[in-house]
Amino acid sequence: MQTRRLGRTEHHSSVAILGGATFWDSTAEQADAAVRTAVARGVNHIDIAPSYGLAETVAGPTIGALRSQLFIGEKTGRSNPDGVRSQLETSLTKLNCDSFDLYQSHGVTGLDVLDSRVAAIETMLSMRDEGLFRFVGITGHDLGAPVAHLEALRRWDLDTVMFPLYPRVYADPVYQDNVLALLAECAARDVGVMVIKAAAKQPWGEQKPTHGTWYEPQTTPEGIRHGIRFALSHPGVHAFCSPGDLSLLPLVLDAAESFVPYTDAERAEAVATALADNDPLIFPLAENAQH
Repeated sequence: MQTRRLGRTEHHSSVAILGGATFWDSTAEQADAAVRTAVARGVNHIDIAPSYGLAETVAGPTIGALRSQLFIGEKTGRSNPDGVRSQLETSLTKLNCDSFDLYQSHGVTGLDVLDSRVAAIETMLSMRDEGLFRFVGITGHDLGAPVAHLEALRRWDLDTVMFPLYPRVYADPVYQDNVLALLAECAARDVGVMVIKAAAKQPWGEQKPTHGTWYEPQTTPEGIRHGIRFALSHPGVHAFCSPGDLSLLPLVLDAAESFVPYTDAERAEAVATALADNDPLIFPLAENAQH
């Protein structure tokens, strides 16, 4: 599997990051097998969070056992500095680690959320200086994430960002402009860029969910490959996180291993097709993450 330098972290991350939400309701045996399979196929970066159901508990022993082979990105959604420190300690224990590579302020979906995290982020930067982890990042799942992340980079010396990117959301002209502005700032500051929702299709709406993701994902090899190629073909994007469904992981790894970039013309065609298909956006999160 290809790797790309994750900005100033200097880590050459596999283009596919193993998303910890995959293990939301998995057994320890399922998590162990999946983590080991992903690593055997070239994945060297995992992204996980306390809010991902059972993930830390069931995957923690295997992550700890494979610590030397993995760049670990952990997350906190807390705003209180004491809460951030407490949650870090709990996560370190669950993942059997002495430290993490990357600690991220999770779910920063807009400027209002960013303003509520000021004390937490400044505490995380101090914790980085203490050596509790090497890098600090920011993540967000909604339409306001790129604007909030751009503002965060202007306020603080952050190392990574993580935001949604799939054809239909990029077809929104405002969102596209905000993504391009964020990517330009990341390039100027040598910030690592990870994207999520590469394999998203549309909200579940009135459908009964058939997968563990809160949105309807692409499920065919062609659909998954298209979303991943689109995400990874954007200049400045270093890696994508696998969707939160264990059954899709083999297809996601296949697509990552066979990745060939789209040309600019092919990316433009993907956006035009997404507009023509007119699938509803999976955002806003508050309206569409009901499941």
